[in-house]
Amino acid sequence: MNRMRGVALIIALVVVTLATLMATRIGSQSSLDQRRAATLMAHEQALQMALGAEAWAIEVLYQDATTTQHDSLDETWAMPLPPLPIDGGQLQASLEDMQGRFNLNNLLKPDGTQNMLAVAQFTRLLAALGLEPKWADLLLDWIDADSLVTGNDGGEDSVYTSLSPSYRPPNRPIASISELLALPDFGAERYHQLAPYVAALPVGTPLNVCTASSLVLDTIAPGLSHFAEGTAQLAVYRQKGCFPALADVQAAVTPLIKNPTDRQAVMAGLSESTHYFRGKTIVSLGTTQLTMYSLIERNAAGPSRVIIRTLGTE
Repeated sequence: MNRMRGVALIIALVVVTLATLMATRIGSQSSLDQRRAATLMAHEQALQMALGAEAWAIEVLYQDATTTQHDSLDETWAMPLPPLPIDGGQLQASLEDMQGRFNLNNLLKPDGTQNMLAVAQFTRLLAALGLEPKWADLLLDWIDADSLVTGNDGGEDSVYTSLSPSYRPPNRPIASISELLALPDFGAERYHQLAPYVAALPVGTPLNVCTASSLVLDTIAPGLSHFAEGTAQLAVYRQKGCFPALADVQAAVTPLIKNPTDRQAVMAGLSESTHYFRGKTIVSLGTTQLTMYSLIERNAAGPSRVIIRTLGTE
């Protein structure tokens, strides 16, 4: 009888232990589910607020297009919003003129052939940043449609199929500057050096001289150092409007580009206005932070549109 009572007691203890473990498990899982649901809800709220900021940016750009003929850094669109308080957090938003950067897809002409003037400009930009010139040939082969290797440093399928894992170049214009990381051994360090000065826009998109950095401006022509030497003065002039104007750039490059055809082609790739802007929105809600980048194509004659939207990274 005592033995049976001992067995019954052990069984009872085991049952109580299992019940306790199950209750703890259920409670823990319920807590995790609640936290997960709260995080997802906060993320969705942040996303909707970021989309609202994106709509605001599109409206600001539309209003700007109806009042001015050029796009410069003294205008309303170029002034970032201060942190705005929202329920449970804050929102920050800003716009950047992406045509103030060198367009990597301009290494091609609209007909798909190589744009050697743009290749030379990109090579000068690489040199100004202390990067090897070979990346110009490699990128050109990455985006051009043919299978011919450019120069001594280019690379087509054979370069990429020999890698592990292997892949092939797309032979089309890039959709994001992050494709630079697909070039063999390009690496994150070079990418972070170059990224602030380049963009991935449609082929033939001109450079806005009103917003381009002094470093990019000085790559327009070989031997040009006029704008880098006056970087501080450049910022002062830009507080008042578009500077340099196209006439200023033409005066600077004319002595440096002797061939009239080349000079005309270079000037045709410059502008004082912009169609492509990038919006950056940061929404903080409690412990949740969402960063959204939106590449916006502005159309003064109709609705603007978002071409690419990314979360977390550019």
